[in-house]
Amino acid sequence: MSLGTIEQRSTSTIKKQAPRYRVLLHNDDVNSMEYVVQTLMQTIAGMTQPQAVNIMMEAHTNGIGLVIICALEHAEFYAETLNNYGLTSTIEPEE
Repeated sequence: MSLGTIEQRSTSTIKKQAPRYRVLLHNDDVNSMEYVVQTLMQTIAGMTQPQAVNIMMEAHTNGIGLVIICALEHAEFYAETLNNYGLTSTIEPEE
């Protein structure tokens, strides 16, 4: 009696990650810095005050600040919410 070889097959599957998007905050001359910080903290779950201040300062200094990188659905929600609060926000694909 001979023993046959046991063939093992890999059952791992390769998951393609969903594309991610950058939510960008644009500088404006209308809203106060404090208002921008508070709005960021209210809009983005878990955002701390120091994080919000850094984003606000990045937008203030450079004209644009990176808020968060996330899935498209979340990015659209965050940008729309920020816009509804009177801030200027856009999204773009992450490169």
